[in-house]
Amino acid sequence: MLTSTVLASRPGFCITAVDCRDDHTRWSPAEVREDYRVVLVRRGRFRRQTAGGPAEVDLTMAYLGVPGEEERFAHPSGGGDACTSISLTPALWRVVAGEDARPVRQSVYVGARLDLAHRRVLASARTGDVDHAVTEELLGLLSATVGQAVGGAVPAGVRPGRDEAGLVAAARHAIGESHPASEGLLPLAELLGVSPYRLSRSFTRELGVSLTRYRNRVRIGRALDRLDAGEESLATLAADLGFSDQAHLCRTMREYLGHTPTALRRLLTPRQS
Repeated sequence: MLTSTVLASRPGFCITAVDCRDDHTRWSPAEVREDYRVVLVRRGRFRRQTAGGPAEVDLTMAYLGVPGEEERFAHPSGGGDACTSISLTPALWRVVAGEDARPVRQSVYVGARLDLAHRRVLASARTGDVDHAVTEELLGLLSATVGQAVGGAVPAGVRPGRDEAGLVAAARHAIGESHPASEGLLPLAELLGVSPYRLSRSFTRELGVSLTRYRNRVRIGRALDRLDAGEESLATLAADLGFSDQAHLCRTMREYLGHTPTALRRLLTPRQS
């Protein structure tokens, strides 16, 4: 079952919360849409298939959809998933991406700062100030996501091989599922049956970030979830997420996001207009 709730809408864009409770491993019938879309996951994961092949979509990987593209979806993990779908008109696409811009890749890495930008768009939508607060936050989010897709995170002439893509997908899955082996590079490489060097190199080539930064990004996302839900004890939060102590948690969040956990609580609290 698929439910959609419009969070904010104007002539140039529409932000929709999509919740899917489907649980099927097979690909859905083909769908074709006539808009540009940036889709970011809020919970769970799913698979998307286009002419370019299948891709895993989760909290750390968003995707960009383009008009006239045929796509299929599968939801193999169970438990459902939720995402934010941002639909753009061609006119707004040109404003953000430039005239005649076409994406060179459709998978977009969602780093910690982009994750925070996504959450701030959702928080601003709760204020009801679509013309100012929502639009301002949205343009920052679009600049980051579309900039990756149009500019391309992979240098020209360098494309990850299929084996590397599969290896990185397996590593991302282990990290996302909090497999015990994902606590370190060596045990994770052993779990996947490759050398630590190959795993580290493949991660950087495929996503443009190191495995360490990727794992920290996942932990920061979980910390933001807890803060957004009202977590009061930073010491408990640090211990639950595997940081050495509260100070380590605070240093990491400041490094990745430029804010302390206390400041992030304020950023994630919507201000009424």
